[in-house]
Amino acid sequence: MLSWDLRDFISDLSKLQELKTLDGASCEIEIGTITEIMAERRGPALLFDNIVGYEPGRRILTNLTSTPRRMAVALGLETNLPPLEVARGLKDRLKTFGGIKPVEVNGGPIKDNILRGDEAQINLFPAPKWHEDDGGPYIGTGCAVVMKDPDEGWINVGTYRAQVHSPRRLGLYISAGHHGRLISEAYWARGEDCPVAIVLGLHPVMLFGSFIAAGWGVSEYETAGGLAGKPVELVKGEITGLPVPASSEIVIEGFLPPRTKESHPEGPFGEWTGYYATGARDEPVVRVEGIMYRDDPIITGAAPLKPPASPEGEYIYRAASVWHELDKAGVPGINGVWKLPAGGGRYLTVISLRQRYPGHARQAALASMSGSDGAYHGRFVIMVDDDIDPTNENDVLWAIATRCDPKASIDVIRRCWSTPLDPTIPPWEREKRNFTNSRAIIDACRPFEWIAEFPPVNKASDQIRKKIIEKWTAIFSESSPVVEMGKN
Repeated sequence: MLSWDLRDFISDLSKLQELKTLDGASCEIEIGTITEIMAERRGPALLFDNIVGYEPGRRILTNLTSTPRRMAVALGLETNLPPLEVARGLKDRLKTFGGIKPVEVNGGPIKDNILRGDEAQINLFPAPKWHEDDGGPYIGTGCAVVMKDPDEGWINVGTYRAQVHSPRRLGLYISAGHHGRLISEAYWARGEDCPVAIVLGLHPVMLFGSFIAAGWGVSEYETAGGLAGKPVELVKGEITGLPVPASSEIVIEGFLPPRTKESHPEGPFGEWTGYYATGARDEPVVRVEGIMYRDDPIITGAAPLKPPASPEGEYIYRAASVWHELDKAGVPGINGVWKLPAGGGRYLTVISLRQRYPGHARQAALASMSGSDGAYHGRFVIMVDDDIDPTNENDVLWAIATRCDPKASIDVIRRCWSTPLDPTIPPWEREKRNFTNSRAIIDACRPFEWIAEFPPVNKASDQIRKKIIEKWTAIFSESSPVVEMGKN
């Protein structure tokens, strides 16, 4: 059974040689750039300690689940699974595990240290400037922002970004339509400041829970509990009374007044698209009133990176989520769903299926764009047959090149749900707040109507390949230059 303690996850990574500890890095570009380069190379998770200008033990963990293997560790799956099977394992969790309500406990490590009022200084903890042209340091990236709906009383947990403005002021950016934004606006409509608790270090599964597009009124604590198969253990915040994970690392508590009362320029910030989608603009700020933290606290850093780099493996999670939505929609024959990392977890969806009837591929493509996750900010849905590995980019491109006839196999759908982060939205549409885009379905499946007559593939069968590899083991060893050339 999974532990909710981030340090247990770190210990598991260390045992698997999936973790590297680095001393002496600076928050000024170094931590962000090291994280970026290591993510591009599919390297290990990084634990930064003895950060320049901060007490030893004030640490930052990055690249938590940027590879399928580390995602498997976080979920408690076998660590030698192929990438698609990791996505399947996560999808099955989404399918079979219902929400598990959290439980309140009397205490936890998060209560080791408690600061109030003027003592609650954000600059006691490292906050990197993640990208060269960011508007400042961001302490909140792989974080969970906790709010309570003032009308219905349910708890929302979302991942939003938090920029450091001063020792007791944080900028908090929440896109329009997200639950955290709606809850804060409900407080403002009452003439009240919104209570907020920002959790800066927590187990990856808790982050996955905050990624889930849960329905209004459904707490992400419940969905995270469902993913883990055990309830999240919570304690009440000292200032706001909001429930926070008992084993979390740092919790910043405060109040979010409306822009009309207090605001500050926030951004720019390099986004997961690989671009600076917006510049600096006035956004609400959190007035910090208290901080709780563990001894030697660890901040989970998950700043977006230019694809295909991904600090938290969002492409795996999004693939599992769309796959789950297709299952819920009752689309048969789905062999696998993947998000090509070059698309940043949203733009390039690949669906492999065994065709059963005319129009089956189009049905699956349209269904994938209709669920709560797949509908938001997509671009291309690529349909392939079940002989294609959707995680293999060369396989997918080969299918497009040889099975897709552009005049008959590409459909475009207009005015779909997008976001200000979309770099293709022109300035004049942004001024009108027209945040919509188009989607393309690329049908790279063999035409169902004459699939039996489609030319056969000239590749050795799996059975033959297995026999040959077993007989000629020496030339197919990892050290063989022939094999290395084939891998590339």
